[in-house]
Amino acid sequence: MDMLWSGWGDPAKAAPLPDTVIGLLRDLLGVKPRDTAVHALEDIAVPETPLDSAALGALADAVGDAAHVRTDAESRIRHTRGKSTPDLLRIRAGDTEDVPAAVILPATHDEVLAVLRACGQHGLAAVPFGGGTSVVGGLAPEQPERSDGSERSGPRAFVALDLRRMDGLLDVDPVSRTATLQPGLRAPQAEALLAEHGFTLGHFPQSYEWATIGGFAAARSSGQASAGYGRFDEMVLGLTVATPRGTLDIGRAPRSAAGPDLRQLILGSEGAFGVVTAVTVRVRPVPRTRRYEGWRFASFEEGAAALRRLAQDGPLPTVLRLSDETETLIGLAQPDAIGSADAGQSAGCLAIAGYEGTEEETAHRRERAAAVLRSCGGEFLGAEPGERWAHGRYSAPYLRDSLLDAGAFAETLETATFWSRVPALYTAVRGALTETLTAAGTPPLVMCHISHVYENGASLYFTVVSAQGEDPVAHWAPAKHAANEAVLAAGGTISHHHGVGTDHRDWYVREAGPLGIEALQAVKRCLDPAGILNPGILLPTD
Repeated sequence: MDMLWSGWGDPAKAAPLPDTVIGLLRDLLGVKPRDTAVHALEDIAVPETPLDSAALGALADAVGDAAHVRTDAESRIRHTRGKSTPDLLRIRAGDTEDVPAAVILPATHDEVLAVLRACGQHGLAAVPFGGGTSVVGGLAPEQPERSDGSERSGPRAFVALDLRRMDGLLDVDPVSRTATLQPGLRAPQAEALLAEHGFTLGHFPQSYEWATIGGFAAARSSGQASAGYGRFDEMVLGLTVATPRGTLDIGRAPRSAAGPDLRQLILGSEGAFGVVTAVTVRVRPVPRTRRYEGWRFASFEEGAAALRRLAQDGPLPTVLRLSDETETLIGLAQPDAIGSADAGQSAGCLAIAGYEGTEEETAHRRERAAAVLRSCGGEFLGAEPGERWAHGRYSAPYLRDSLLDAGAFAETLETATFWSRVPALYTAVRGALTETLTAAGTPPLVMCHISHVYENGASLYFTVVSAQGEDPVAHWAPAKHAANEAVLAAGGTISHHHGVGTDHRDWYVREAGPLGIEALQAVKRCLDPAGILNPGILLPTD
């Protein structure tokens, strides 16, 4: 099944907002019903592909069949940009400025190499495409003007390199507890295949239902159970990568002192250095029991201190997160509860703690963690809040679409920092968003939760809701800019798990520093001399 072209996920799961929420949006934020209809898919005008017969023939030869080279309007629309709110608003309005010239579907590593050769020969850029879930401009490359004086001068055309046919489990090593997966596997498929062998990857980001293994690697994904299973980059043991210069096979052992770790160079490179065609990961036995429960803290500060205590001194739950007062009040900590009598009925801040593993180990860890949470001022709320969170853990993107349908603007952003800087970062980003949007005449509701914890710091995940204004895309740009500036000024990283793309690139350049960017650009020139892979994404174009 393809994802909804004008929104998130499965259209059957979309639901309108309850009247109570629509009334709240109207009274609190001044949200008005949308006065323009979303374009129908068949009504969106898409220009003819700019690819000539020679280029199309070369691409068809690369993948073995012209059927795997798609130039029809629907295929190209479905591969236009990603799933950020500006992406959705633009495609709903019929904006196809970033439409790919074609969608290419290779089935093997060698076919990916052949596609890259064909792109190089015909002056095309290539954008790897997994689940299409990027929310940072990771699928809309910059297309520099041609300067060769040819009739084809103008922006360089690009193709979407859709990896969905590369969706296999290649190997399982039960002794070492590793598995090798192809990049086009969606996360639920990967879990189902691993479960047949008694294993789980344990990677469950909010994009879980649609994101792919290759995308997890390319963007350094972090799942909701990272406290127990680790981030995706911590799971990766080996990579096979197709580049315009050839193949990289990296990762011969779990850890090595044989020079810099090239795996870390590819992880998070967002397709700019090569196309990941296989990923070897560590796996763990399927847990025998799962238990999620809720805790209430009087304030975000008090709750954060409790999470830090667990992260630093243990025992660490598998899932550990904390919503601030606003997010708890609105009910976004439990998306399925929004609009119901249960939403926001508790004052303070809601924390979710989850435990997975054997029954004995889980019970022991839960008992010890509960003692720590109580000693830090936490009030036990039982299993219901945790189970409700677990049931609705992938629902927030659908809620975002419903908010857009109702005429509201809703978007998210995230960052991370050391524990000592968390309060200042939290205040700075909230302040930047509130001040900028209020000055624009659309005062926002800004919510936040601690989404991932580490011994030395944590990630802050913000959700912003406001009226759309006259031009909702233009309305968001100054607020996003102000938030990014606040992140860097307060000592945060420009992204903890969404990635860089084009939206964060200029701030990533500042975060990494001139020499760091120069070193990465040297790697780019080595692996991709013609600059065909994701131009302008992650790194500025030369």
